[in-house]
Amino acid sequence: MLTSSKHVETLGNKAKSQSTNAAAVEAGELGDNHSHVNEEYAGVRWDKLRFSLTPTDYMYVMKCSKDEKYFSQGTLSPFGNIEMNPSSGILNYGQGLFEGLKAYRTEDGRILLFRPQQNALRMQMGAERMCMPSPTVEQFLNAVKQIVNANKSWVPPPEKGSLYIRPMLMGSGPNLGVAPATEYTFLTYASPVGNYHKGTLNLVVEEKFYRAFPGGTGGVKTIANYAPIYEREASTSNIFVVKGNLISTPATSNGTILPGVTRKSIIEIAHVLGYQVEERDVPVEELLDAEEVFLTGTAVVVNPVSSITYKGKRIEYKTGANANSTIVAQHFYAMLTGIQTGQIEDKMGWIVEIA
Repeated sequence: MLTSSKHVETLGNKAKSQSTNAAAVEAGELGDNHSHVNEEYAGVRWDKLRFSLTPTDYMYVMKCSKDEKYFSQGTLSPFGNIEMNPSSGILNYGQGLFEGLKAYRTEDGRILLFRPQQNALRMQMGAERMCMPSPTVEQFLNAVKQIVNANKSWVPPPEKGSLYIRPMLMGSGPNLGVAPATEYTFLTYASPVGNYHKGTLNLVVEEKFYRAFPGGTGGVKTIANYAPIYEREASTSNIFVVKGNLISTPATSNGTILPGVTRKSIIEIAHVLGYQVEERDVPVEELLDAEEVFLTGTAVVVNPVSSITYKGKRIEYKTGANANSTIVAQHFYAMLTGIQTGQIEDKMGWIVEIA
């Protein structure tokens, strides 16, 4: 397991609605750059945005009882706390899943989603593993589109960040015994975010604690996977190892590796660019001889690794700061974010535009 020695600075909660813009400017909260402060944007200090929660205006909720096969029509409601039975499945037995995806604002004012269907399908896969009903792909996409439209003023200006969208599926009904919940809630909220990490990463191979194991839930995005790795944050990412024209990444077939949407996209981009890609078991020893290592994920996007320490030995890799040749991770980052933000033509059919 890879762990990161770098932690993320948090940003305090900012203004709650567009009506706070004037007060925020008067109080100096928006800094010196006011070029993006107008009726279109919420009162956020975009240049200081980090990957942390900034409450937006609305969330989206729909429910399904154990006697129903499908979720009912959802509704938008003001963002805020929710009531939960103390005996709910998610509180007592961790019966819950979440997804993460982003909305981007283009230079010409459009708002784009990146491959939301993949998140919907992954939630369905996870729900089956966790004995839960799941929204249809259409319901999932409708919820995401509604939450983005309802919080449109919170989508950051171009190149200032993105709107992170967090769909959750949880066992909300009470059940004292160890069994699936009696009711399920699908809830989606959003927050404007900046980069998850700043710069390259220095990682350590963890030899005592494990995020996942064969037969477990490492291959689905259940909430139970994350609390045990709070101090080992790089475990939330997929890893790629580069040597020459060969790019290797751990396979997802044994159920211990989450099939990341960014991971899938980078593999497809690599094939288009002529790289050889191998999805297989990657021994830690291969890191000792790698030319480059990078991580991928919705939050981290594509993040170069500067060094990895294994059994007390530190191995350093090419990054933008120390390399004279082309950096694969930087090339992939530019390609991926270019498609996500509308700067590069989407020939893959990945983009969904918010109407």
